[in-house]
Amino acid sequence: MTTAPTLTASSLATARDVAAWWWRLGFGARRDALLRWSAILGRRAPEITAVMRVEGGKADADATIELTVAVEHLRWAARNAERVLRRRRVRGTWLSPEQRAELAWRPYGVVGVIGPWNFPVLTPLASIGSAVAAGNAVLFKPSEHAPMVGRLLTETATEAMRGAPLVTFVEGGPEAGAALVTSGVDKVAFTGSTATAAKILAAAAPTLTPVLTECGGKDPAIVAADADLDRAAASVLWGAMFNAGQACVGIERVYVVDEVHDEFVRLLTAKAARLTAGRDGDLGAIAVPAQLDVITHHIADALDRGARALTGGLGAIEPPYVQPTILVDVPDDALVVTEETFGPVLPILRAADLDDAVARAESGRYHLGAAVYGGRQARAAADRLTCGMVSIDSALSFAGQPSLPFGGRGASGFGRTHGEAGLREFAVARSTVTRRGRQPFELTGYERGPHALPFAETVLRKVFGGAR
Repeated sequence: MTTAPTLTASSLATARDVAAWWWRLGFGARRDALLRWSAILGRRAPEITAVMRVEGGKADADATIELTVAVEHLRWAARNAERVLRRRRVRGTWLSPEQRAELAWRPYGVVGVIGPWNFPVLTPLASIGSAVAAGNAVLFKPSEHAPMVGRLLTETATEAMRGAPLVTFVEGGPEAGAALVTSGVDKVAFTGSTATAAKILAAAAPTLTPVLTECGGKDPAIVAADADLDRAAASVLWGAMFNAGQACVGIERVYVVDEVHDEFVRLLTAKAARLTAGRDGDLGAIAVPAQLDVITHHIADALDRGARALTGGLGAIEPPYVQPTILVDVPDDALVVTEETFGPVLPILRAADLDDAVARAESGRYHLGAAVYGGRQARAAADRLTCGMVSIDSALSFAGQPSLPFGGRGASGFGRTHGEAGLREFAVARSTVTRRGRQPFELTGYERGPHALPFAETVLRKVFGGAR
């Protein structure tokens, strides 16, 4: 592998030149290049997933799933960018029939992307893929905990672009990320903690640099009385334990209505007892050692408050692994219920009914995703949630749909990746109006004639004034 350059003024200047060239190529050439990139990622999948396993301790299945979904998102952006962002005619108004209105989307220019360590391929590629499909160049700073994967993404992008440095690797930790935000890039896409997002927004404020933030989550699942309990238990367990629980959209708390609570707990606990964490286990490692302290603190806090561990517990922490931990009798104010644990720990809470479950699921400052399991009432319950994404009778499925926007609100951030909204996140709306003749009653000018204003006054009174 080549040595990664650090961020310099020349990096930004080069990226600007490349961005201008890239935009001039047009949608068709950009689509072909991005599809080449997706093909290269597919061919080099064994190498990339091996690095993901070594660098982040991922389980084999987790690495394969992440790369597969990431490539599919890249292919969707490549194939749909022209449809979403092309110049189009927009319906005008009868007040100005001589004007032709058009809307187009233009790239920002250079986008800075700061990636996370938990999904070092899928998450940054969601932003990078949309950004480059929209016509931008990218300065990419991966997490300092996953630099090798970041280098591979950058190298494969350059290979797909026939050597053009469309995606430039920025090496370093938090200082490099801070420098990227204030470097003069035209937009920043950040994925990480809510606290770090606040610092990035403050750093970007003096230059009014727009920022997309995808932050933490404390995603709830709701299990209604008419749910298929066995399927719900299997789905919730995967949603909580996938990637060893290190997912912003992972299920981190479950509210189960009272009449099916005990049976659901029995089913889920039996399934969880069959899982193992380890080098060849179902669950991979905790990628960042400091996260083990958070997981330990959350489990200990819950147990101190009267919770019971049906599987796992404090004894489940075997660095760098944590065995699946299922907790019951957990109070609502326990840290494992209110704060992001980011580990394979799942509290199951008893709800009086579906209304109680929805109300408690809505608590807290995070509003990223959620899951609802049930029959006829599931859709209505899902519609009452204020998070950015909901899956019904499945877990995390919205993240795998490339046509759907991904993002949250509140402390979970703002802005969207994926889908049409993700493409437009990295483009600026450009409005154009072309005059094609004279208007019978010219209002916009000082030579409008004696009849223009009376005509407008008549419209106000008789047309607009009578509108319903």
